[in-house]
Amino acid sequence: MNMAQTRIPTPRLQQCFPERLVTVADGARVAIRECGQGPVVVLLHGIGSGSASWLHCAQRLAEGNRVIAWDAPGYGLSTPLPQARPKAVDYAARLEALLVALGVERCLLVGHSLGALMATAYAAGQGAQRVARLVLISPARGYGAEAQRETGLRVRQQRLDNLERLGIDGMASERTSRLLGRNPSEDALAWVRWNMARLNPAGYRQAVELLCGDDLLGNGRPAMPCEVHCGEDDAITSPEACGAIARGLDAPFSLIPAAGHASPIEQPDVVAGRIGHAQRLTLEGSAHGKA
Repeated sequence: MNMAQTRIPTPRLQQCFPERLVTVADGARVAIRECGQGPVVVLLHGIGSGSASWLHCAQRLAEGNRVIAWDAPGYGLSTPLPQARPKAVDYAARLEALLVALGVERCLLVGHSLGALMATAYAAGQGAQRVARLVLISPARGYGAEAQRETGLRVRQQRLDNLERLGIDGMASERTSRLLGRNPSEDALAWVRWNMARLNPAGYRQAVELLCGDDLLGNGRPAMPCEVHCGEDDAITSPEACGAIARGLDAPFSLIPAAGHASPIEQPDVVAGRIGHAQRLTLEGSAHGKA
């Protein structure tokens, strides 16, 4: 038994953040994890993760919130998208179908990493009336802008080559430490690796196409309040890059201390605190007729 297997909080995952399948209008299935009651917080994971990665944040947010985390199309038990090279709007359409099926009329939407690209497209488009506030954590802008097109082609080939060469388990072993800060705990390392090792190759390939073919700032600026956060030691989506996204969205920007890219795992108290604060601002705005 390896280190990761001894440190994963599986019993707590099933008890505190149980999984279920939701069938949406077109017959597709979406796997979600859910806990708590109250105003809705929707959590979208990144390219190398899944709904379970939000466990520690969800436990902290469940006191006073209904917390919903999806497995994106092609992840976990969720039906893949039909497009070979989907765009953010395609993931947004599946998210809209899910929230309709769940009866969610209003929510705080949180996107981490590639999930931020999906979340921004949804908030600027189909979800404009459903999203009260948008929170982006270490957002991946993507390489779809014309100036980034050549870089995107290189990144796409590199990621697909690594998938072929290493497989999912090998990728998880190789990339885990890069997703965390300077002094990660063994628990954080194990939990990042556990989540990454459960990727589906086909769903990951689609997500690579999204990363390399779309642009977070190219899907319109959401009208609702938005904020951007980034781990101060993030080596994947750097503070400089995340700050530029915040400026492009005219959104406030802040750093998450002692965290790398996977801050929801590494610093769940801080991340849940930021999300909880955003939810309180939303509810206060609603009470005063501002949201």
